[in-house]
Amino acid sequence: MTATQSGPLTDTRITRMFAQAKAEQRGALMPFVTIGWPELGDTERLVPALIAGGADIIELGVPFSDPIADGPTVQKTSQKALENGVTPLMALETVRRLRTEQGVDAPLIFMGYYNPILAYGLEAYTADCAAAGVDGLIVPDLPPEESDPLLEACTRNGIHLIYFLAPTSTAERFEAVLARANGFIYVIARTGVTGARAQLAAGLAEYVARVRRHTHLPLAIGFGISTRAQAAEAESMVDGVIVGAALLDALGRASSEELPAEARRFMQMLRGG
Repeated sequence: MTATQSGPLTDTRITRMFAQAKAEQRGALMPFVTIGWPELGDTERLVPALIAGGADIIELGVPFSDPIADGPTVQKTSQKALENGVTPLMALETVRRLRTEQGVDAPLIFMGYYNPILAYGLEAYTADCAAAGVDGLIVPDLPPEESDPLLEACTRNGIHLIYFLAPTSTAERFEAVLARANGFIYVIARTGVTGARAQLAAGLAEYVARVRRHTHLPLAIGFGISTRAQAAEAESMVDGVIVGAALLDALGRASSEELPAEARRFMQMLRGG
């Protein structure tokens, strides 16, 4: 069942945030942090600080032992979070506390791998995500052609399943993603794994234009963005800018007491303020 067949989600925190950013003629800033890193309670300190600094949508990494799409920086944070004892249930509880105790209303998206979701149970996981306040799932190791059971469960529970397109995506992969995409499309800026880069990939504008010709959904670029100049360049092409490794590197250099201030400062830098 595709998103179109099951009825697209058109009025959610994610769709409203992209509409607001478009009305304000800017891109949505979408930072990534790993749940339970550096220490268990730090996510609840970092998320409000990121929002105060200008973040629009927060991507929360659910740690997994074999994060194949992640570069060294994200892998290290995931490993530390696992050592801290983070589980999918703890990730859900973190979101619940962010909603109920911190008053966070920004869209929150889980980025996690398929095996823990499958072990949890697709219907149970998506229902519990929705109840906790999760707005979407990004599952980098789930091919779109095999994603329909999870997509159906997500749609039933009112949350988005976000799909990737990469410069190497075939015509068949384009078709599979576009038939199912909802919320926004995660446009991978380059091949390989996550990680900060000195510059955006050559030919990125042409690649984005190719995707844009086939969908009216918002597009968000990730993989490699680390500076205000790169974020501004990406904003000129797409609707959202995802930043992970560079933010985690900056936070990793900060003391525990400095974490919220550094998170806010980094987002202000990306926003250009």
